[in-house]
Amino acid sequence: MKKIVTNNAPAAIGPYSQGMVLGNLVFSSGQIPVVPATGEIAGETIEEQADQSCRNVAAVLEAAGSSMEKVVKTTCFLADIADFPKFNAVYEKYFVSCPARSCVAVKDLPKGVKCEVEALAYLEEE
Repeated sequence: MKKIVTNNAPAAIGPYSQGMVLGNLVFSSGQIPVVPATGEIAGETIEEQADQSCRNVAAVLEAAGSSMEKVVKTTCFLADIADFPKFNAVYEKYFVSCPARSCVAVKDLPKGVKCEVEALAYLEEE
């Protein structure tokens, strides 16, 4: 296994990594809408926060040598299921390959954010 480390995504806020590579698979940790450069939460709306969460996932995948186009599965967590349509409008701009997905509402998310996104992608075999 290889640990993914990048300054282009938020550092882990606990005993975990930003992501892991195993064989030709990349597993990203859940990404919340923290701006890597400042450590601040991006915006107050679900659209702003979904955008930053997706950017953070992209940064982890790129650091591993993969990309958003190679995502095969995502898991998305929403603090409010009423945000589902607005979240989808942002999500579809990033996950253009229409990967398999689970999307659930949860009671709370770290730092009081509105969403969290994790992804499973593949690496091209050499």
